[in-house]
Amino acid sequence: MLELIKRIKLIDERVFEAMLDRRHPSADRLMRMLTHLGGAPFAILFVGLMMASQAPPLAAVGREAAFALVASHAFVQLLKRGIARRRPKLPMGFVPLVKAPDRFSFPSGHAAAALSIGLPLAENLPGRLGPIVLALAAVVGLSRCYLGIHYPCDVFVGWVLAAAAHVFDIVALP
Repeated sequence: MLELIKRIKLIDERVFEAMLDRRHPSADRLMRMLTHLGGAPFAILFVGLMMASQAPPLAAVGREAAFALVASHAFVQLLKRGIARRRPKLPMGFVPLVKAPDRFSFPSGHAAAALSIGLPLAENLPGRLGPIVLALAAVVGLSRCYLGIHYPCDVFVGWVLAAAAHVFDIVALP
């Protein structure tokens, strides 16, 4: 088991560094903007606006997103404090492009928040809008690696927590 953890850590670090190597000034600006879609101020405001909507279908989506957001965030915080994985140490010549919200990296709360909102929204949007919303949620997660403050596994586990909260919401809370 220890050998598996070491291999995962090595792959995690290599993928992280490969993302850093592909930074570009125009993408830097875009990633800085997009990453905020997974931050608490935007996520809470957006879900609150959906819940307050006079359109019953949108209000229902808002309630689903709120449940997934709260549930995933609770697990994110439990794991962050329990595991206490430090933020990535950047290679020489690289700097984080945004300020980290705290000192712990695992799992990514921004990735969890973006997908917690994206999944119920995508399921209820017509046509090609659903996949676009999911792609945007995925980019929010990937932006956290690109910006230098999360490893890929942090993002992946954030997505898993969001998906699990969403599935639980669908199954247990009709």
